[in-house]
Amino acid sequence: MPELPEIEGYVAGLDTHVAGQTLEATRLASPFLLRTVEPPLDAAHGRSLVRGRRLGKRVVLELDRALFLVIHPMIAGRLRWKKKGAALPGKAGLLALDFEGGSLILTEQGSKKRASLHVVEGEDALAQHDPGGLEILDASPEEFGERLVTSGHTVKRALSPPKLFSGVGHAWSDEILWSARGSPIQRAATLGEDGTSRVFEAARDVLREARERHEAAARESFPDRVTAFQPEMAVHGRFGEPCRRCEAPIQRITRANGHDFHYCARCQTDGKVLADRSLSRLLKDDWPRRIEELMD
Repeated sequence: MPELPEIEGYVAGLDTHVAGQTLEATRLASPFLLRTVEPPLDAAHGRSLVRGRRLGKRVVLELDRALFLVIHPMIAGRLRWKKKGAALPGKAGLLALDFEGGSLILTEQGSKKRASLHVVEGEDALAQHDPGGLEILDASPEEFGERLVTSGHTVKRALSPPKLFSGVGHAWSDEILWSARGSPIQRAATLGEDGTSRVFEAARDVLREARERHEAAARESFPDRVTAFQPEMAVHGRFGEPCRRCEAPIQRITRANGHDFHYCARCQTDGKVLADRSLSRLLKDDWPRRIEELMD
């Protein structure tokens, strides 16, 4: 799922390549995408794009006269900027927004269509789509610490929900914890002042660097190939590859909900290999307890 840096990349792409253009027509290929009735989608016709905005993990197109198109790409939704009138691509194409200079196309791979579009009028209506997560890059250390420690979750789980922290999610929480040398399964309440401060500084550094990289790339060309697995990442999506800090193989845990999280056992869990829900049960006594066993 696109998270804070990727969504900010989309926003920068919209501001650079689309802002100021009039939306001339819309082509809705999937009726399940549109989740609102009033105002109708065609109320957007004839309005110009003022700017792009991020609302958690949602991309917001702000049109003139305070009309907003709120797009939640979910896991597999992606935006592409194509030549004006470009055809929607097969089963993946959900929506085309035809502007003066090109067409913004929303696609979603897979059979489960989860992406959504809401058309809302006014800032108050837009605010109802804000899940309420804390914006880490705007937060004070005290605000961050209170939200993290009082969550009642592990550090990994506390960083991911949109109601706790805005736009972080599973991929970038992996990167934050690797940078902070923090265990993903440690309870947030046990971090202490130093541990909480370390996670806060890592979160700010990781998210700021990634956001700036995505924004710079989006200004060069609209971000057509957004993926959760990026070469700049230290652990996420790099299962089995050597850690860039200590060269131990990156480990992976698969949760019951299908989400994976990645970590370095040597850097983050004092060498302990965390039990995988499925493999550790299958291997039982053969499951390695220490990273050294995997490296022998």
